[in-house]
Amino acid sequence: MLKKVVIAGLMLLAGSAMAETAQEQAVKKLVEPRLGDGVKVDSVVKTPYSGLFEVRVGGDIIYTDEKAQFLFVGNVVDAKSGTNYTRNRVEELNKIKFSDLPLDSALKMVKGDGKRVIAVFEDPNCGYCKRFRKTLASLDNVTVYTFMYNILSEDSVAKSKNIWCSSDRNKAWDEWMLNGKMPTAAAPANCVTPHDKVYALGRKLNVNGTPAVFFTDGTRIPGAVDAKALEEKFASIGQAAKR
Repeated sequence: MLKKVVIAGLMLLAGSAMAETAQEQAVKKLVEPRLGDGVKVDSVVKTPYSGLFEVRVGGDIIYTDEKAQFLFVGNVVDAKSGTNYTRNRVEELNKIKFSDLPLDSALKMVKGDGKRVIAVFEDPNCGYCKRFRKTLASLDNVTVYTFMYNILSEDSVAKSKNIWCSSDRNKAWDEWMLNGKMPTAAAPANCVTPHDKVYALGRKLNVNGTPAVFFTDGTRIPGAVDAKALEEKFASIGQAAKR
């Protein structure tokens, strides 16, 4: 019974682009000033979970009660099936249209037949990104678009420019990420990089950390996911495409 109620609730949440009810508007008015200065609540939707209200702030979800007296930070999980409804909801909210990505502003690496495609946001000074790059090196039959997303320091901007402006960008990126070797020649002063465009894109997509991996179905996985998880994700996308 619980599962049926939750599924029905998720269907209701999926239609949350509709106008908020008077009660939801009231909760939104109460909770927004309690989240801190400058925090904007995008939407409030009543859920089937014990009278809680879903509060969406950017790509994140928290929960509150009807009087906004309490904030609940965490996941709603079906105790019987183990389904994580909060995670599924966040994935749905954060979906993108992969074909809209400006791939001309990314590095492109093709291995094997290149049929499995991902886009990755990475910072050149990100240790987890370097670890993830080693994982990608172990995969075959993939196309990887890498957006150099410089969010850690000004040094990241400088490193990305030297790599982007080198004669072989892909080789230079791998040399740095895998072997710690930067191009010997400095970037020409007149070389234009996509830094500003990529930075704005990352902010628009709520990419708050690196690496962030986007798949052709529009979903994402944050962090240095391992090869097994990548293979499972590719398989699930393939199965969905056959339905």
